[in-house]
Order: sequence, then structure tokens, then C-alpha cells
Amino acid sequence: MKTILHTSESRGFANHGWLQANHSFSFANWHNKDRMNFGALRVLNDDIIAPKMGFGTHPHKNMEIITIPLSGELKHRDSLENEWKSVLPDEVQVMSAGRGVEHSEINGSQETHLNLFQIWIIPNKDNVEPRYDQDTFNTAARKNQLQYLVSSIDYEKEGTLKIHQDALISRLDLDENNTFQYYLKSKNHGVYIMVINGELKLEAYTLQTRDAIGISETSVVNMLALAKTSLLFIEVPMKI
Repeated sequence: MKTILHTSESRGFANHGWLQANHSFSFANWHNKDRMNFGALRVLNDDIIAPKMGFGTHPHKNMEIITIPLSGELKHRDSLENEWKSVLPDEVQVMSAGRGVEHSEINGSQETHLNLFQIWIIPNKDNVEPRYDQDTFNTAARKNQLQYLVSSIDYEKEGTLKIHQDALISRLDLDENNTFQYYLKSKNHGVYIMVINGELKLEAYTLQTRDAIGISETSVVNMLALAKTSLLFIEVPMKI
């Protein structure tokens, strides 16, 4: 088993006033040559956006972009439909940028901050037709069991959003003292596990809120919740 530990405080941080951004991997003005990616996972940003603020219209190309709001209301608009869509906690959005798309993302609230994860995954196909999708995921369905959110467009996995990569994104809410085994889909995959909140014993590590670990070269990962714990799993091919 190969492991890469990324503690919460080791992430890159940028304070833009209206935006408080934590970067698990090199992004914008924060560069760490040892943290460029984890296999096909290129970006995991943990953003807090002030009321009424956000990202103006900007382009993307050949990237699979997944956004998971944790609190607040995200509003999204893109060049595919050019109308604002709300994305709420327990919803997930995916956008395949493909040959090129423009979008805007703003905090839809006038009063409360927006907290979200934004994930970029390197696609296995370039210059595809751009596409957008979103869906709601019942929180009860991830209580002490894995809830799949995103999977490959090339394989049928019912109830998931689709991207152009052989990847799996899932969530799990563990009660205190519960154990769980995560099984990787192949020896060519690794899984990046983020503790959204709580405390987790994972192999030889104890992880706290917003700590993360990348694991590869194994078929199964064993874990124990030391407190009520919410987890994000991003499983990706390690060779791209």
C-alpha cells in the first residue's frame, strides 16, 4: 500500500476577501511541485464564498468539473443554456468542458456564505461535446454505507452523474465506532479520501476534519470512525 498524507493545514490557502480558498493541489498562485495531482485528480478546492459574490464568466476546456455544495446556495450559469441554476447542499453538479465552455458561479444568497468542494478530473477523452448535469442525493442513503455520486459515462452505474473518466466519487457518513472497508475497483486505481468532518482511524493514521490521504497499490482500505464522521472518496486511475 502506498499512502500520501495531506493534512488540513498543509493545503494551499488564498484570502481574496470575498473568497477563502483552500487548495489540496497546486492551483492559481499556489504551486507545490509535489502536489500537482493524484492520478487523474487534478484539483480539490475547498472554497468559502461571501454573499452575492462569485466567479464571473470564464472558460474551461478538456476538464471534468464536479461541484459539491456543503452549505449555502450555489448559482451556476453556462454557455450551454445561459440561464441560472441553483445547486443546493446534497446536490451535485458535473460539467464536461470538452472542446470548450464558459460558465459563471456565484453565491446565490444575499446573507449567508457558500461553502463548496470543486473537483477537477482529467478526462480520458479530449474535445468531447460539452455537457452539464446535476442531481440530488438523499443524505440518509449514505449513513454507514457508501453512496456513489459520480461515475464513468462509459459504464452503467445507476443513480450517478457521469463524467469522461473511469472514476468514482462517493460519500459516506459513519457513526462513531463504526468500521468500513473501501474496495478499489482495480489495481490501477487509487482513492483520495477527504475527512469532511469528524475523526477517522485509517490504517496507521488518525485523520481530523479536512485532513486527506491518497491511497494506491492496494485493493482495500480499512477505517474506523473515532467520532461521527463524514467522508468524501475520489477514486481515479493513477496513470493518465
